[in-house]
Parts: sequence; structure tokens; C-alpha cells
Amino acid sequence: MGFTIGGIREMRSGSRRRGRSAEGTAVAEYTGLWGWAVTPGARASAGVCSCGDAACAAPGAHPLAFAQEVPAGAPLDIAAGAWAEVPGAAMLLPVGRTFDILDVAEAAGRRALVRLERMGLPLGPVAATPTGRAQFFVAPGAAAELPELLYRLGWDDADLDLRALGRGSHITAPPSDLGGLGPVRWLRAPSPDTAGAPPQARLLLGTLAYICHRL
Repeated sequence: MGFTIGGIREMRSGSRRRGRSAEGTAVAEYTGLWGWAVTPGARASAGVCSCGDAACAAPGAHPLAFAQEVPAGAPLDIAAGAWAEVPGAAMLLPVGRTFDILDVAEAAGRRALVRLERMGLPLGPVAATPTGRAQFFVAPGAAAELPELLYRLGWDDADLDLRALGRGSHITAPPSDLGGLGPVRWLRAPSPDTAGAPPQARLLLGTLAYICHRL
């Protein structure tokens, strides 16, 4: 990792004095504390994407073609300095490396989160989007394994509002704005124990599928 928990606290307290932006601080936390790469992303206002393409298929929700990814493990100064080169960019996290995503309706996700915590099952970070989705961070490979996992659990023929995102996808990281609709936020924030090693999807999928089916 690029710096320690104590280091990020010191960075937060002195970031304004040293001229680092709030976004640069957040990027440094993602790369240095949690070991995630961060990709600069487009922003959107009134449905118009900052990429300049009038026919953009995902306004404010895709990587900027010209911008360089800030790699996982980038130390504080490198991460904050790199982000200063792309002012106003959204923070996007590439999926399929350290984690995949199980994506469900937020109402189902909140109910599942409460139940999973009561059951004492291992959990990774969980994000909520302004579009009403909950995104559960799980171990890489979930997207490829989802059909087989649902089959084994007996949910393969159910009409579930549940999908997995894997390699090639990006998600918007808190507290960045998603498509001009508002900020993404954490329902369950990252921790040192789970950011780099989220749980296997099979441990959560039965509960998620059941609650998605009931709603």
C-alpha cells in the first residue's frame, strides 16, 4: 500500500494547506489504502456528457479516453498529482481485478445487507447509486460464474433484478456524481480487511436472490 491509515488521516487534516483537492485526497485513499486503481471519468449535466459526444450512450458514466488510470498502490503524492491533471473528472473503479460487483435494486440491497450482517456472513464494501441500485463488492470471477451459481441455488429460472459486473466494466466511486443525477455513497464503507479480499459471491447470492424475488 502507498501509505497507512494514520497517513491518510494526516493527509486529510493537512490537505487544504498543501493545496490538494478533495478529489485528489479520495483518489489517494482508494489507491493507497484500498489497493484499487482509479480511472478518470466523464461528468454530465442535464444529460449532456463532458466527453463532447452528443450521442454518448452513457453520459457521465464512462472513462475519459484521453486520461491515464491512476494505478493501485500509487502513493499519496503521485495519486493526488495525477488527479490534478484531470480537474472535474469523476472517479471510476475498474471492475474485474480486485473485485466484481453484484448489482441489485437498493431496496433489496438494504434488506439483504441487514440480513447478511445478522447472519454474520463476511461482507465487502456496498455502494448505493442515485439511480436506486446497490452494488455489492465480491471476489473477482462472479460475473462469469453467476449463471452457474444461480443454477446451483435453484434461482436460474427466476425473474430476478440481479446482475453481475466483471472485467471491462467500471463503477462510479463515492462521492463522485453519476450521470448528473447525484453522488454515489457508501452503504458499507471499505475496510482494510475487505477492500482487497471481498467475499465470494456464493456466500451472499442465496440471500440476495431470495430478497430480490420477494420484492
